[in-house]
Amino acid sequence: MVEKSTLSIFEKYLSLWVLLCIGAGIFLGKLAPEVAVKLDAFAVYQVSIPIAICLFFMMYPIMVKVNFAEVAKVAKTPKPVGLTLFINWAIKPFTMYIISLFFLGYLFKGFLPGTEILKSGQEVELWRSYVSGAILLGIAPCTAMVLVWSYLAKGNDGITLVMIAINSLTMLLFYAPLGGFLLGINAMVIPWQTIVLSVTIYVALPLIAGYFSRKWIIKSKGLEWFNTKFLQRLTPISIVALLATLILLFSFKGEIILKNPMTIVWIAIPLFIQTIFIFALGYGVARLLGLSYEDAAPAAMIGASNHFEVAIATSAMLFGLNSGASLATVVGVLIEVPVMLMLVSLCKKTCHIFRGCKLDLPQCKQKSVILKT
Repeated sequence: MVEKSTLSIFEKYLSLWVLLCIGAGIFLGKLAPEVAVKLDAFAVYQVSIPIAICLFFMMYPIMVKVNFAEVAKVAKTPKPVGLTLFINWAIKPFTMYIISLFFLGYLFKGFLPGTEILKSGQEVELWRSYVSGAILLGIAPCTAMVLVWSYLAKGNDGITLVMIAINSLTMLLFYAPLGGFLLGINAMVIPWQTIVLSVTIYVALPLIAGYFSRKWIIKSKGLEWFNTKFLQRLTPISIVALLATLILLFSFKGEIILKNPMTIVWIAIPLFIQTIFIFALGYGVARLLGLSYEDAAPAAMIGASNHFEVAIATSAMLFGLNSGASLATVVGVLIEVPVMLMLVSLCKKTCHIFRGCKLDLPQCKQKSVILKT
């Protein structure tokens, strides 16, 4: 487990930093659009080197926190892990496809005209490209930022880390098959090997690096130094890498966003509805299963939030950084932080509906008094 500590200035004002970086990226894209184009061209086998570097430093601080010895203890608390796995892989990918197809492929189709040429040379309707981006978000459960959401909601750090570890491992197994299947249904067929390569680079590499460096550091310096010194210095790196990625992405999308502000709105609506639906489903089922609040909150938020880092990287690799699919994944980033902060607030306001809630909050204390009387 990781000891709780005071949020850094990056985490405490994350929404503000995200908005500033989005604004900075759009301004940079308007001022010097050639910069992002040149950075995107700096790639090896369709893998963007700048994005790969940013995402590695975004993911490594999260992965190095994972204590894989805790995974063996999951049998003692199978319900929250089973719930999040079921929602993430049996429900969420398909509801994302259905909801995004309904809104972008039917309801808003008349507002999303035109076609685009993908990296593969395939010409597709823009709405299909947007749906593909939504699919890539839907099949990527959060394995990074959920640590922040769980902390803010006063969730169980231990079970959150276990779910992160298991989600990271299951992504390696299910991301490629589900991605290939759903993108194929959406008439945007791509080689599964490409998705596997993306997940390997953006998930497996930092996971392996985190595992071995964690073992080496703890063996050399001890667990206390690892928790109190190393992690404290490392945590801001993940946020800085996220902000750098946002500047890069929005610098390239700046011109498109300024010219098509309503397109952002059309894409954001189904993503928002999907997020709320999946959270409500996970939170409600957790209540029916009799989970404690500390386990229910992170279980629901892992399903509701997306691993947008992998989704963005995969869309950039498959379809190009200036594709409609990549724009949809960037919109996912745009709404992720404010929506998840809203859900964190909702969790804390409703924590008293769960059994044995011990949080130091007025509603929980009030319930405790009622029960005693």
